[in-house]
Order: sequence, then C-alpha cells, then structure tokens
Amino acid sequence: MTARAHPPRRRNQVLAREQIIDTAIELLDAGGEGALTVRALTERLATGSGAIYYHVGARDELLDAATEKVITSALATESSPAVATPEDEIRGAALALFDAIAEHRWLATRLTLQIIRNPAGPVTVGIFERIGRQVRALGVPRASWFHATSTLVHYILGAVSQNARIDGDTSGIQPDVDREEFFDATSTAWQELDPEDYPFMHAIAGQAREHDDREQFLTGIAIVLAGLTHLR
Repeated sequence: MTARAHPPRRRNQVLAREQIIDTAIELLDAGGEGALTVRALTERLATGSGAIYYHVGARDELLDAATEKVITSALATESSPAVATPEDEIRGAALALFDAIAEHRWLATRLTLQIIRNPAGPVTVGIFERIGRQVRALGVPRASWFHATSTLVHYILGAVSQNARIDGDTSGIQPDVDREEFFDATSTAWQELDPEDYPFMHAIAGQAREHDDREQFLTGIAIVLAGLTHLR
C-alpha cells in the first residue's frame, strides 16, 4: 500500500497579516533590518510577494507594523490600580520599553523614526498616552503636561537607544562586543587621563566599570520624576 502524498501547500493558505508581521519580527531579530526582504519573507511563508503587499503593504509599512506590535505588546501589562502609584506605572512602562529594545535590537531605530515621522501614529500616541496619564496623576499642572511628558519620553527613548546597537551605525563598534570588556577599556582609559585636568573622570572611572544598565536607567527616571514634583 503506497503512502498517500500530502497535497502541496496552497499559496496564501491560512496566511494572515499577523503571521506576516510575526515572521518579519523573527527575521529582524535574527539579522536586523538588512535581513527583512520580500524574498526572505516569501521563502519563509511559502507565498508570493503579492500576498505580502496585499496584507501589509510596502517594506516600510511592514517595519511600522512590526514596531507597533512589539511596542503595543510591551506596554500591554499594567499594574493593579489598587497598589500602583503613578511613579510605579511610569517606571513599569519605562522598563517595558527598555526590555523590548534590549530584546529587539532593531527597534531603537524604528521607534525613533516613528516618533519623528508619525506623531499621530499608534506607537507615538500609545507611549505618550501611557506616560501622560501618570504625569497627570502626579499632580503636574495641566499647562506643563506636554513638556513634562515629552521630557520623560525623550529620556526613556534616548537612554534605551543608547544601550542598543543602531542599524546603520558606522562607529566601528562590533555588534557582538563584550559589555564588560567595553567598560573595562573605557574605565582604564579614563583612569589614564591626567588627574589634575580630569579629576571628575578619575572619580567615576570605577563606577563606569561596575554600573548596572537597568539601575542607571531607573536612576534617570527617578531624577526626572523628582524634578516634576517642583511643577506642582
């Protein structure tokens, strides 16, 4: 008795927009923006390019959709309103973005572009709404809501992006450089500076070598929040 042959997979069979976006995220995580091509997608999904354009659109639209999905998922978890303070909520949202960019290294560039190019888009609006509600809950005067929220968002995005490798970076720093080796070298270089000319750099050289990125990030959030109390 001969084995029954499985029918070949039909193009677009069970293919959906979410499936395309999830596959795009996998490609981006594996190789950055350079790895996301229509050819790579069609091969991975066993479909034609027409299906990609039909469900998602052009490559930039796909990148925007992937960014939106990651950010929306990162900000989806909320603390219990019975126990969480506005400061807790802001720290939680900030750490969610920090961890998302740490996991998806390509995200730093795309997130920055979203904020600049599409201020009315779901990514920008989602981040500002999540942070802004807590700024309001802190008691910051209404006239200062925009400046206060923008300051927090700019700090969060700037800090998390600094810890990620930016696609297109031509600094010469290898993407797989060991973090400890990097800060050891930096600390050593600071210690070799003339202490009379650079006393402060000598004082913090050891702290740079031993610092924790998340702790440093949260310290920055605490400083900004402390400053916001003076706007009440």
